[in-house]
Amino acid sequence: MTLRVRLAALYSVLFIATSTAVLAAVNVFVTYGVIYGARSESGAVRVTPDGTVIMHVASSGTGVSIVTLAVGVVLIGVSICAGWWLAGRTLRPLGRITATARRLSLTNLDERIALTGPKDELKELADTFDAMLDRLERAVTAQSRFIANASHELRTPLAIQRAAIQIGLADPTPERVERFRTELLEANRRTERLIDGLLMLARGDHGLDDVETVRFDRVAADVVSGFPGVTLWSQPTTVTGDSVLLTQLVTNLVENGVRHNVPGGSVDVRVTPDDGLVVSNTGPEVPAERIPDLFEPFRRMTPDRTGSAGGSGLGLSIVTSIARAHAMTVTARPNPGGGLTVRCGHAGDHATPGIHPGGAGAA
Repeated sequence: MTLRVRLAALYSVLFIATSTAVLAAVNVFVTYGVIYGARSESGAVRVTPDGTVIMHVASSGTGVSIVTLAVGVVLIGVSICAGWWLAGRTLRPLGRITATARRLSLTNLDERIALTGPKDELKELADTFDAMLDRLERAVTAQSRFIANASHELRTPLAIQRAAIQIGLADPTPERVERFRTELLEANRRTERLIDGLLMLARGDHGLDDVETVRFDRVAADVVSGFPGVTLWSQPTTVTGDSVLLTQLVTNLVENGVRHNVPGGSVDVRVTPDDGLVVSNTGPEVPAERIPDLFEPFRRMTPDRTGSAGGSGLGLSIVTSIARAHAMTVTARPNPGGGLTVRCGHAGDHATPGIHPGGAGAA
């Protein structure tokens, strides 16, 4: 039973009980008032011709009215108190929800209402609030981890630059200046790549402001042309979205497949209206349980924040963010013998939001 039905039943029963009690009390007091408060009128006793004795009596109306009024006042007071108590008891969960919301802060997001009782509107509200707190706690935890990792990633090139400046300027011979100049430029490029990745990630999380019709197969062809040895098979596929973000999505996937490959390996790219974008390589073996970690910011197959010279660890997380902005999903599975197959499209079989067939044929 919902809260509305229970309250309606509660107030109805209370009103009926109060009315019944008032009517019963009036009836009782009127009846006994006639018997005990009766008085004989003048000439009220007479005998009929057949010998029947008739006695006329009359009650005192003033006494009955006073008693009925007193009982009514008492019953009204009892009804108000009972209704106040019962309503407060019924709506007590709202006070619990309010108190929990007031206590919450960024330091105690693990607290939950955990309301028990029948499945009604208040129970649904409390469960929804708890689910929102779960999502908020995960978001805050991920944000804190992201900030910590980003700070560490930015600190590394800054430390390299500071050391190069201090050591290089201590004895500025031409050879040392040239060597530390190269190190400074590399550290600077690494910082730029990291900042560009963070900006791209933020742009993908922000969503799409302006959309246009984009030939997804042509975007893939343009990207693949910059990576020698990568093979492409595609069908005309039209995408509704941001061409710059989609280009970055394809670039990150192809670059990731090329970077994490084995000598003499291959990278295959396929674009079709049904499957979307599929990138597969022949890289090292990837445990299936580690695949979700690869799509988190700054997560690599190597321990976190080590071996980062080859990249910032943002590539696949940027892919996920851009795909989400285009109503797509990203899935990955390990290939037999090593490598990954990453698919960017819809979770269904043949319906992909944002991707529409543009015709047949191979490009």
